[in-house]
Amino acid sequence: MNERTANSGLADAVTAALSTVIDPELRRPITELGMVDSVTVSDDGRVSLTVLLTIAGCPLRDTITADSEKALGAVPGVTAVDVDLKVMDQAQRDALKEKLRGAGGQRGIPFNQPESLTKVFAVASGKGGVGKSSVTVNLACAMAAQGLRVGIVDADVYGFSVPALMGITQSPTRVDDMILPPVAYGVKVISIGMFVTGNQPVAWRGPMLHRALEQFLTDVYFGDLDALFLDLPPGTGDIAISVAQLLPKAEILVVTTPQAAAADVAERAGAIATQTGQKVAGVIENMSYLEMPDGGRMELFGSGGGAVLAERLTATVGAEVPLLGQIPLDIQLREGGDTGVPIVIGQPGTPAAAALSGIAGRLAAVPRGLAGMKLGLQPR
Repeated sequence: MNERTANSGLADAVTAALSTVIDPELRRPITELGMVDSVTVSDDGRVSLTVLLTIAGCPLRDTITADSEKALGAVPGVTAVDVDLKVMDQAQRDALKEKLRGAGGQRGIPFNQPESLTKVFAVASGKGGVGKSSVTVNLACAMAAQGLRVGIVDADVYGFSVPALMGITQSPTRVDDMILPPVAYGVKVISIGMFVTGNQPVAWRGPMLHRALEQFLTDVYFGDLDALFLDLPPGTGDIAISVAQLLPKAEILVVTTPQAAAADVAERAGAIATQTGQKVAGVIENMSYLEMPDGGRMELFGSGGGAVLAERLTATVGAEVPLLGQIPLDIQLREGGDTGVPIVIGQPGTPAAAALSGIAGRLAAVPRGLAGMKLGLQPR
């Protein structure tokens, strides 16, 4: 970054302001990413800034420009701001990828690295229609609202719905072999729905499903996350097996409804952990009851299914599987999904949002493990 000015105090303030401008896809300051090519402050306080975009068609170029103008315009003494956008050359892109991925820009699944502290949750259900995707989206957004760094992989390749539930219409940005996922409500999201035209169906067999999931985990740059959620398709098919192979440390979250029949089916989704060696993080009971105007509750789908499922899975896997929470029926939860505004964001004071935020808090409260990590300590 080149800087020329007679007013060193103003120049320092401008530099500090630029460090607060966050790249909307990479979620890091543009000053750290080598995106600030030059900044000049004239004697009359006019700032001329040149920003390097990763690609020529960067979909968020207007956001970067607006954020830069806002940050610099708030600096006392700055009278005007001119932002010029240019594009990184190949050497600069290579340097950026190395900064993000480490020396050599090596590919691989970062969440499997011994130093990774990301908690990975595979959200599963025995059958469709229990609200698994809505639960996934709201848990992720609730964690992000608590200040955590969160990502979602929409692994339900046939029935992808996460982009619509979060109001995402933007396509991912490709920087050579690295894919930058769109961000909504502070959550980084990738889905096969971002790569198909319109409502085109995906008709793939097992090997293609495995390869798609593997590419999401290797080519998509999520950065250092506190939590990664995978929205799995219902049942115990190819994707569930692929997740166990690609992310052996992933913990399973089982979503069910209070109905006994639903709990019976959901048990199979959790019991797969006995074959894959994964941990079951807990059970979430959705559509538990409907709150009535008089304060009573109507249990439309019965009661007790979540508790029964947790007890059965505890016995099956040989470790305690808690019932993490019960989410009431709420028309605003459905409306939030239709409008792309999750209920924990749009209506945080509702009982359903409170239940979802409580579950997210319980998951976030579990400390990220240090097992297997080398701390680099040497005897004196």
